[in-house]
Amino acid sequence: MDKETLNSLRMDRDAAARDAAQRFRPWVWAGAAVLVLLIAAGVWQVLRTPAIAVEVATARAEQTGGTPATGGAILNASGYVVARRVATVSSKVTGQLTEVLVEEGMAVKEGQVLARLDDRIARAQLALAQSRLDTARASVEEVEVRYAEAQRNLRRNTALREQGLVSQAVLDAARAEDAAQAARLDVVRSEVKTAERNLALSQRNLDEMTVRAPFAGMVTIKNDQPGEIVSPVSAGGGFTRIGIATIVDMASLEIEVDVNESYINRVTEGQPVEAVLNAYPDWRIPARVLSIVPTADRQKATVKVRIAFEQLDPRILPEMGVQVWFMEQAAQADKQIAATNRLVWVPQAALQSADGMDIVFVVQEGRSERRAVRVQQRRGAEVAISAGLNGGEQVVIKAAAELTDGAAVQISEDGV
Repeated sequence: MDKETLNSLRMDRDAAARDAAQRFRPWVWAGAAVLVLLIAAGVWQVLRTPAIAVEVATARAEQTGGTPATGGAILNASGYVVARRVATVSSKVTGQLTEVLVEEGMAVKEGQVLARLDDRIARAQLALAQSRLDTARASVEEVEVRYAEAQRNLRRNTALREQGLVSQAVLDAARAEDAAQAARLDVVRSEVKTAERNLALSQRNLDEMTVRAPFAGMVTIKNDQPGEIVSPVSAGGGFTRIGIATIVDMASLEIEVDVNESYINRVTEGQPVEAVLNAYPDWRIPARVLSIVPTADRQKATVKVRIAFEQLDPRILPEMGVQVWFMEQAAQADKQIAATNRLVWVPQAALQSADGMDIVFVVQEGRSERRAVRVQQRRGAEVAISAGLNGGEQVVIKAAAELTDGAAVQISEDGV
């Protein structure tokens, strides 16, 4: 056999490998695609895990104890909340009320209408004054016409007298008439001014039938009802009221206390003060000494001290009883109060145990956050936390499944 025949009988192994690779390549791509789909399905399955439904409660922060920390306090006293700006509003004239437009607890602005009196007589007097003014103005117009005529007669008779056509008596009569009309014009002009003043007075009397607030504040007392008679002074009888309502400027509230004169040397202007209202024994109110009244009460041997609030609050009301502590060092006292008296209360159900310590789960941006806390005391169904939790945070009290740190959660409104 020749060489060409032998070469034709030889097997090409590389071509066979290429053919095999071409046959298996679709299966490789198919397997890779299936693997990618399985991985994507697994990731989707993980991501679609539903959030755990939880019930939450809000942590409540409060101060403890009935008095502030004694560190820094050099003197204590008791007194009352008073308003420096308070007024019992009444009418300037005696009259019968037709409207009372305020109630206790209503906030009023300066100049706001509080009540109205029967103004029928005042309106009639105003109309009469207006008529008198109109009449006086008409008289001025009439006298001005007569005065102009007298001036013309005087000029004409003066010229005729110079020509000898009239007697001196006629000229004298013309001069007298001119002077009389000039005087009459001055009189009626004065009457116009008098009528204008009378009209203004009548308008003022009408305005006083409306009682307005002298300043902005809060109505604390309402004394009268429509139909009652009010007067700026007492008439001595039992049917006349003096004050319609009492208005307090709530921005002028301060504290007045009586300090024993033996200890007044411990008080100075600007001194920091810690105040506690009898109505809110757990609320510490920062304040400062405003002034020391420069006189003493010989009966009680005390000196009055005025104390200003650092910041007013709607809970502070006039005539409330208050206890105050005069502080020596405000910064140290505040730190000690914050460190020893600040607690955060949560329901007992929020507290759990793990790894030998107390924990709670806090909801932060849709996920649970595990917190280690320090329990200070227990009171009924609540627990006081002294460390690890802030007031206002939401703690989990019940969950639909076991919670872990960082788990997705959803707050349930209807319960788990």
